[in-house]
Amino acid sequence: MKIPPYLLPLALLTACTPDSATTASAPEAATATPTTAAKDAAPLAVPGEPCNVQFGNLTFTRSLNGAAQHATVDKGVLTLRAEAKSDNFNDPDGKLTNQSAPVLLTQVDNTKPFTLTARVAPQFLETYDAGVLYVYLRPDWWQKFCFERDERARTRVVSVRTIGTSDDNDHDLVTAKQVYLKISSDAKTIGFYHSLDGKQWELARLYKNDYPATIWLGLSSQAPVGNGMSTRFDNCTLTQTSIADFRLGQ
Repeated sequence: MKIPPYLLPLALLTACTPDSATTASAPEAATATPTTAAKDAAPLAVPGEPCNVQFGNLTFTRSLNGAAQHATVDKGVLTLRAEAKSDNFNDPDGKLTNQSAPVLLTQVDNTKPFTLTARVAPQFLETYDAGVLYVYLRPDWWQKFCFERDERARTRVVSVRTIGTSDDNDHDLVTAKQVYLKISSDAKTIGFYHSLDGKQWELARLYKNDYPATIWLGLSSQAPVGNGMSTRFDNCTLTQTSIADFRLGQ
């Protein structure tokens, strides 16, 4: 089909779009809309600031919002402090958008399986205080898995998936003061799981792994409405294997 002369400039511009995207500067890449076919996407700007926090078999090399300065490691326990009104959430209507929570990040090869596990014990002082595990790429494209205090002062498992804007999903109530959280991927699927004993796991969320080849996993604390709090993390491991059963989490 011939393209009319008056449409030729538009056709040429459209044809160049993929090449333009791969050479975008960091600010342009950070504002691009995430797609669901991103495994082969061009590398994006490295998040946060460099750091070197050793914890278990992990080395966190990037720090968002001063996380490294708010973290201490002692006798196998990492304590991460969240300042007042700190959160990561991209509200659909923009009213509650906040990108200030501290997050420690470690880079992983997303073309291979991985499993991140940690026991999480937040200092619950106010609504939405939480200890968090992250899958992170950039400010408008990430997932978080939380042990959080809800609006009725109950503690529960919560997940948030952000693709431009954030959703918000409340899962099981947990009356214990600490819970194991686990994120596992076989490079095609990502699952979120929680457990009281680290042996029997409950599925919270399952979705397609449509992230690029290089992503970041992390730990965080948040205090969206309070004056600040701390989360204790222990029994933290990162392996290059996935679980065998994505329904049972084992």
